[in-house]
Amino acid sequence: MSKPVVLIAEELSPATVDALGPDFDVRNVDGADRAALLAALPTASAVLVRSATKMDAEAIAAAPLLKVIARAGVGLDNVDIKAATTAGVMVVNAPTSNIISAAELTVGHILSLARHIPAAHGALAEGQWKRSKYTGIELYEKTVGIIGLGRIGALITARLQAFGVNVIAYDPYITSARAQQLGVTPVSLDELLEQSDFITIHMPKTPETTGMIGAEQLAKMKPTAFVVNVARGGLIDEDALHDALVARTIGGAGLDVFVSEPPTGSPLLGLDNIIVTPHLGASTDEAQEKAGVSVAKSVRLALSGELVPDAVNVAGGVIDPYVRPGIPLVEKLGQVFSGLASHSPLTSVDVEVHGELAAYDVSVYRLAALKGIFTNVVSETVSYVNAPLLAEQRGIAVRQITDADSPEYRNVITLRGALADGSQVSVSGTLTGSKQVEKIVEINGYEVEVPFAKNLIVMLYTDRPGIVAVYGSVFGEAEINIAGMQIARHVAGGKALSVLTVDSPVPAGLLASVRDAIAADLMVEIDLTE
Repeated sequence: MSKPVVLIAEELSPATVDALGPDFDVRNVDGADRAALLAALPTASAVLVRSATKMDAEAIAAAPLLKVIARAGVGLDNVDIKAATTAGVMVVNAPTSNIISAAELTVGHILSLARHIPAAHGALAEGQWKRSKYTGIELYEKTVGIIGLGRIGALITARLQAFGVNVIAYDPYITSARAQQLGVTPVSLDELLEQSDFITIHMPKTPETTGMIGAEQLAKMKPTAFVVNVARGGLIDEDALHDALVARTIGGAGLDVFVSEPPTGSPLLGLDNIIVTPHLGASTDEAQEKAGVSVAKSVRLALSGELVPDAVNVAGGVIDPYVRPGIPLVEKLGQVFSGLASHSPLTSVDVEVHGELAAYDVSVYRLAALKGIFTNVVSETVSYVNAPLLAEQRGIAVRQITDADSPEYRNVITLRGALADGSQVSVSGTLTGSKQVEKIVEINGYEVEVPFAKNLIVMLYTDRPGIVAVYGSVFGEAEINIAGMQIARHVAGGKALSVLTVDSPVPAGLLASVRDAIAADLMVEIDLTE
């Protein structure tokens, strides 16, 4: 029996090949040579790439035996995930391979800004001895503000505390207990901006976080403060940053990532109070080797039919066919749950499985729920292996409960959580009909039956005549089309919950206007990431 073919399309470390082991026919091809790549793909069961090889729909179609595409790194811009999923091909990456490298680069930027290291080097290399011009500041007893206290933020905290700094952090999903464990003082974003001498941002890039540090936020910083972004291009509004640096209303900035890369022609590059690097967050020998070894192990698991921890498009593993259709449903429930719980840190979550599914091994639902909950709230890529760790790091207690009783539906999965402010959140879903349509059937105790859509709006308000016309009019005037709507209530004149599906995202300002217009107790928009 012939061995499965593993195609290595870019240069990887010898340790990567060693991690694959002797069970595969390992072949090499230059992935940047399109013709050579397409010629080699028909026999491949797995392909290992970095960033130069384009695994698009054409390449995937050329590989009928392909079971897994492994990207030895974090990003997946060169892999068509939708085409891979349609073809039943698993996509894996190495989401934690670069976290130490990214944390250390952040600290490097902070030190370089404090002591003018790049500028001083450049001047001396040109024969200029300008000691007084490059007088810097100590980190000791300064305040460092970290926006996003995930794994990278925690690593930065540990490293900076050795300098004797005071670390404060803004992260709406971190509990006070977890912050205390890290030795960090949780604050609001405005407090962080006003108090920090150095600010570093480590958030995921979503519609909500894009441009989250703009002109208004930069104006709240100290005139001597520095801001660093080694996370995602666009979290800082580059035009607003340029204006602040030119006007010297802040001390300076350090950027490793940009909206457009390379940032050719960017006016930021010509300023003397900014330090820039060409997206070096993962560019260390150690990170590259960790990435290669990590995806090699994932390839072994995928080709042996085991659960793959870092699969980004399927759960993988030996999972009963009756259980598997519920996995994407539970992930979506997790995203809805996260949106409903965004007003206060989560302290505990129960994953309840009711109905016939209770007789099966549904442990993957716990992973799927956590993956969905954290998908849009942390900077790192969330996978089935790191989702439980993310919960543990945040001090979130997680339980899975199974119950064969399900009066209304054959199966119902409920995510129920407690928040730090004492409130509770719940959302339930099921699969209905022969086509297994994914539906939300309960939100915070209100019974609904709403098919999932990319853009959801959930509102809670006092039931009264004409209120639907009020918010319908506001959305209509803004050309936001309501595709579907369902209203639930316990008693007439009490509280009513509306769930809307809309055809396009709703601007935050418009959502606030609707909330004010109907005096809503709850108003959230949930953008489901596919």
